[in-house]
Amino acid sequence: MDLGSILGLVLGIACIVISIFIGDGELRSYWDAPSVFITIGGGLCSTLINFRLKDVLSVFKLATHIFRDKATSANETIEMLVKLSEKTRREGLLSIEPELEQMEDPFIKQSLQLVVDGIESETIKDFMDTEIENMQSRHSKGQAIFNMMGAIFPAWGMIGTLLGLINLLLKLDDPAQIGPSMSVALVTTFYGSIIANFICIPMAGKLKIKSDEEVHQKEMIAEAVISIQAGENPKMLEQKLKIFLTPEQRKADAKKDAEETDNAASA
Repeated sequence: MDLGSILGLVLGIACIVISIFIGDGELRSYWDAPSVFITIGGGLCSTLINFRLKDVLSVFKLATHIFRDKATSANETIEMLVKLSEKTRREGLLSIEPELEQMEDPFIKQSLQLVVDGIESETIKDFMDTEIENMQSRHSKGQAIFNMMGAIFPAWGMIGTLLGLINLLLKLDDPAQIGPSMSVALVTTFYGSIIANFICIPMAGKLKIKSDEEVHQKEMIAEAVISIQAGENPKMLEQKLKIFLTPEQRKADAKKDAEETDNAASA
């Protein structure tokens, strides 16, 4: 699970609720069904006009990725690829074919299958580059939808406020109705700002970060696959792949290597 996303969501809600109570407000004062209808309904309708229905529906599934982290780390992927490289150096490229069936990552599996099938390196590189580009295109579409909603919800909140002000002007002859009507009019702007700046725009940003990380890892895998096909030295391959790691990941990898060396020495 992505702890940062979960903490941000929970603490953000807490900050809003606490701020309302500190200001001697009541939660029910911030609830208005017509305001919800015009802000959320209008924003979603504008999004549907701008994007295809299937893309808008798929974005709700995409949103779940914000709260999940990849099960396999870059260090584990490098370790697995180096082991495959060592095996192919000893036993040949065909020796890794039985292991492909157990691989969960379809990108690694398909790329290495092309290697086993004897496809030329240029063709394999083109396949992997195209796969990465298609993935980026899919991810950018989801980011664009959230960015669109981040821009459109405040606008619909303002539209709701204008409607509320029109209704307010119709009740100017009753001073007792002015305060409550003004409050309801401003609630729609509140909804639009919260949905855009607390949900949609941060989600678009997190999706871009995760997409960039996935692209970076796939580029690392592509480099490894071509090196395995070329029969490159596994030690050289390992050093080459570690260039793709962040400083924190390199420290974790170095710590793991030191622990393994200590265990081997003590044994």
